[in-house]
Amino acid sequence: MKIEEIRIGKVNIPLKKPFKTALRQVTSAEDIIIKVIADTGEVGYGNAPPTAVITGDSQDSIVAAIRDTLGPKIIGMPIENLEGIMAALDTGMLHNHSAKAALDIAVHDLFGQRFGLPVYKLFGGLRTSLETDLTISLNCPEEMVRDALEAVAQGYTALKLKVGNDPALDFQRVQAIRDAVGRDTKIRLDANQGWGAKEAVRIIRRFESDGLDIEFVEQPVKAHDFEGLKYVTDRVATDIMADESAFGPFEVFRLLSLRACDLINIKLMKAGGLHNALKIVHLAETMDVQCMMGCMLECKIGITAAASLAAGRRIITRTDLDAAVLLAEDPVVGGVSFHNNQLLIPDAPGLGITDIIGWQQVN
Repeated sequence: MKIEEIRIGKVNIPLKKPFKTALRQVTSAEDIIIKVIADTGEVGYGNAPPTAVITGDSQDSIVAAIRDTLGPKIIGMPIENLEGIMAALDTGMLHNHSAKAALDIAVHDLFGQRFGLPVYKLFGGLRTSLETDLTISLNCPEEMVRDALEAVAQGYTALKLKVGNDPALDFQRVQAIRDAVGRDTKIRLDANQGWGAKEAVRIIRRFESDGLDIEFVEQPVKAHDFEGLKYVTDRVATDIMADESAFGPFEVFRLLSLRACDLINIKLMKAGGLHNALKIVHLAETMDVQCMMGCMLECKIGITAAASLAAGRRIITRTDLDAAVLLAEDPVVGGVSFHNNQLLIPDAPGLGITDIIGWQQVN
């Protein structure tokens, strides 16, 4: 089985509600979806959402990187040579992690199909279902309370609250939601780089002194501020998770060497796909640092790939794979399925995806 052709397309999927963080606000998911076609006729699916404020990648840059540089490097390569294909993607150009992730996901899909195995079994086959949290967008406290109560009514037992644009208001948000949902619901906070280091210590200590029972705080400081992240981690009792700081294997190695965080958030679009995400897993396993499998606003292709890695590895103890649930429509036929807060992993070869409704090819 050899890679014969790569087709690039896109879908535009409205969100059920606007997605708001300290970094951005979006109302639809504009996903690049590729089809890597083998000479035997099988199709591997991959995707990449443009997230310029985090990865630096736009729709146009993702398309150009796949079409003009990365794609041509792997055309004609046998799918059985997974390591060779991954090396070609890693060394083909600097950065452009989202484009690399899309190709990486599609190749793993084909690799699983070639050998008749679901991708989650390629990564260890530990479990067939996962529990995800649900993200509560950054809004006024009253609206966030309504969204939190709606999520709990739908069966979610863990909520990730977006904060980070105003420490005083952030405290009101968290306090109001804790009072509304009670003590049986886990609350996770994501500041999306919105606080300074000392500011973060002050507000997290206030959460602690008021007994708000925060499971962890994600990326309180700027992505490049490793020293600030360590400053916060060393001075609070609450676990601190690195997200934007934990971009790829090199950054995670540095974070773990500095002991700058307690937890790592792995995202395929940051790492450049499953191949490099697995390197992060191995680093975390070596240091016994638990991970969460996260996502950008990708459709169910990327969610299925991320869930497959999470389902295979014991060190990934949490999942934040709710992006597909936030979409008003699901164009992906096959892949993971959802039941309340559970993701059910498909047992079909590869990612178990058979078609994309509304896929529009781009040149």
